[in-house]
Amino acid sequence: MGGSVSGTPEGLRESMKKATTEMLILFLLRHKKMYTYEMMAAIDDLSSGRVTFNTIYQAIYRLQGFEYVEECGKELSESNRMRIYYSITDSGREYYKGLVQQFRNYVAAVEDILAQDGNLDLD
Repeated sequence: MGGSVSGTPEGLRESMKKATTEMLILFLLRHKKMYTYEMMAAIDDLSSGRVTFNTIYQAIYRLQGFEYVEECGKELSESNRMRIYYSITDSGREYYKGLVQQFRNYVAAVEDILAQDGNLDLD
């Protein structure tokens, strides 16, 4: 089976991570311009290691394609690597607000359902 997590609780975590990546990126960029590794490290730090990414480039490219983020500068690091900085656009801020609202509504609905455990008669 290799490293597949499908059909396991870890699979849910991976699906949730995919579903929230754009929201987390936009959350960070609302505060300051950042480069991709910096974003990944910030998410790791803010979640105390519970949410980690190997890469976020696909999400960045998607967000760029919809004009929710844009490149706002390049800088050469001490290790001679080019850092591309990204910032959020006005439409990205609006998209972020909608994502957060949908996320919170969905999580609240799931919590409401799970709170009824042991109290349901579904027959």
